[in-house]
Amino acid sequence: MTTAAKHVPDILKRYEAPILKEWIAEQLDVARPEAVSEGELREQTRRFLGLLREAVQSGETSDVAGPGWAGVRDMLTELSQSRAAAGSTPSETAMFVLSLKRPLFARLRQEVGRDADALADEIWAATTLLDTLGLFTTEVYLKGREEIIRRQQQEMLELSTPVVELWDGVLALPLIGTLDSARTQVVMENLLHRIVETGAAIAIIDITGVPTVDTLVAQHLLKTVAAARLMGADCIISGIRPQIAQTIVHLGVELGSVVTKATLADAFAIALQRTGGSIGKGR
Repeated sequence: MTTAAKHVPDILKRYEAPILKEWIAEQLDVARPEAVSEGELREQTRRFLGLLREAVQSGETSDVAGPGWAGVRDMLTELSQSRAAAGSTPSETAMFVLSLKRPLFARLRQEVGRDADALADEIWAATTLLDTLGLFTTEVYLKGREEIIRRQQQEMLELSTPVVELWDGVLALPLIGTLDSARTQVVMENLLHRIVETGAAIAIIDITGVPTVDTLVAQHLLKTVAAARLMGADCIISGIRPQIAQTIVHLGVELGSVVTKATLADAFAIALQRTGGSIGKGR
């Protein structure tokens, strides 16, 4: 905001009540009740206008990154994050600030209207300020949404890699979908945690639901097997379909001493033999 906006601080101070009323009306015309309640919108609008008035009175009207604008930035950060979580769009969030233009410009025309050049300077400066703050809300909104998406992805990874106890000393880890580096880390952590928790001697990694196995996927599997062995548990890989077996051979992937089986049932039978268990006997 340039130094030409000398009337904005005075206008926000003298006309705060009518500007607030008009601004709230502007927002209520476009706001979705499911995204933000009327009471919350009124409180946010009142709070922001007060903070904006204080910020422009500080004289730091050329740099909204300055210390005088800390309260405004904090409030917009809080608002953007809450609206991102509530499902508002970036445009809806930015309009919280941008909808202030109409009531503010109306007062500028009222005060400076006789001087066309001065009015143009004032409106340009006010537009620059509000656009900058609107962009700030959008940036914070997007960061908030990215954080929500990252958290949801992490939760989905954890939910998609359950480690179940099939028998005393026997765990099963059914994998479904692509096995990439990020998911391998979650798989490994969950499996190792359950090995420690149950004292399991055998862990069956079932890849029936893994669509393809390439060199990278095979390496991830071997890393998981190696980590389990360090914790004292042997691994059996099940779900080796004919197509996957051929792919592994063509790729020249060496699974070493890892026991592989076509089905989870076959792997479970081997696990029972190794642990001395029997389906016909009580646990």
